[in-house]
Amino acid sequence: MIWLNQVIQGVLLGGYYALIACGLSFMFGVMRIINLAHGDLAVLAAFLVWAIVDRSGMSPFVALALVLPLMGALGWLMQRVMLERSLRSGVLVPLLTTFGLAIVIQNLLFLEFGADTRSLAPAIGDLAFDSWSIGSRIYIGHLAGLTFVVALAMLGALQLMLARTALGRAIRAIAEDPDTAELVGIDSRRVYAAAAAIAVMTVAVGGTFLAMRATFSPYAGPAQLIFAFEAVVIGGLGSMWGTLAGGIVLGVAQNVGAQIAPNGFLSAGHAVFLLALGARLVRQRMKGSS
Repeated sequence: MIWLNQVIQGVLLGGYYALIACGLSFMFGVMRIINLAHGDLAVLAAFLVWAIVDRSGMSPFVALALVLPLMGALGWLMQRVMLERSLRSGVLVPLLTTFGLAIVIQNLLFLEFGADTRSLAPAIGDLAFDSWSIGSRIYIGHLAGLTFVVALAMLGALQLMLARTALGRAIRAIAEDPDTAELVGIDSRRVYAAAAAIAVMTVAVGGTFLAMRATFSPYAGPAQLIFAFEAVVIGGLGSMWGTLAGGIVLGVAQNVGAQIAPNGFLSAGHAVFLLALGARLVRQRMKGSS
C-alpha cells in the first residue's frame, strides 16, 4: 500500500511537471528553440501573481487571469525583439540569448523583491493542505489533484487548438516546413510571435501553481527548467501528450527513489532522464546507419 501511494503521488507530481514543461515543449516543437529562460519566466509570473495578491488581497486565480495577457505580451515581444533575430544565426545563438535573458530576469527580481522566499499557499487557504483519503494510507491532495486536472486541460486545449483552428494549422505548417508555408501565404513572423505568446502564457500558469505548492525565490528558475527539460526529453520533444507522460514517469521515479533512499528523489529522476536520453541517441544512430 505504501508503494501504491508513492506511485499515485508521483503521478500527481508528474501533472505539475507537465504543467511547467508544457511551454518548453511547445516552443521547441514550433521554433526548435530550447528556451533556457523558461524556468525564470515561470518564477517571474509567480512574483507578479504574488505581488497582485499581496497588494490587493484578491484570489491568486483572479490575479493569474490578470497576469496571463501580460505574459503573453512579453512572449510576443521576446520573439519579435530577441528570438527572431537570433534564429537567423544558427542553433547556438538562441541558447545564448535565452541564457542571457534568464540572468537578467533573476537579477531584476532580486533587485525588486530581495532574496527572501515567498509562497501563495497562505492565499489559497485549505486548498494548500486538504486532501481526499482513499482507505487508511492513500491521500490525494486537493491542490495536487487540481494541478493534474489543469495540466490535462491545458495540454488538451493546446492539442485541440493545433488540430482544429486556423492558427493551429498555421503553427503546424510552419513547424513542419517554414519555407513552403511562406510560399502559400503564411506569415511566419506572426505565427512564431503568436506561438511564443502562447508558450509564455502556459509558463505563467505553471509558475502560479509553483507558487501555490511550494516556496520560490528570484533564483528558483534553473531548478524548474531542469525538471521541465527532463520531462520533455523523457516524453519526446515537441509532443504535448508526451510531455504529460514524461512528467508522470519523472514524478513516479522521484517518489519511488525517495522511498528507496533518503537522497533518491533527485537521483532517481536524473537516472531515468539519462536512460531516456541515451535510448533516444541510440535510436537516432540506428536510424542514421540504416
